[in-house]
Amino acid sequence: MSAQEICKVCGLPKELCVCQEISREQQRISVYSMKRKFGKVVTIIEGLDEKQVNLKDLTKDLKSKLACGGTSKEGRIELQGDHKTRVKEVLVGMGFSQDMIDVR
Repeated sequence: MSAQEICKVCGLPKELCVCQEISREQQRISVYSMKRKFGKVVTIIEGLDEKQVNLKDLTKDLKSKLACGGTSKEGRIELQGDHKTRVKEVLVGMGFSQDMIDVR
């Protein structure tokens, strides 16, 4: 018999743990675009909790799915180009709640 790892938050075995899905559904995310130097447009995603979501991995996934460059810094994700409309679709596909994503 092998000892199963138990989640400290929900008390379920690690394979059945739902903490990450619940935390994704409860985050209030803001998505907006702004112009930078030389007329370049940047899409900014704010409101992600760094303790519950790995920003580097999420940035990497978004960059690959949206075919653009970008970075994560100061608790927000910056993507090169205007991707406001597609970011919401991609985040919902990753398990974030559609009602908690505000696109301005």
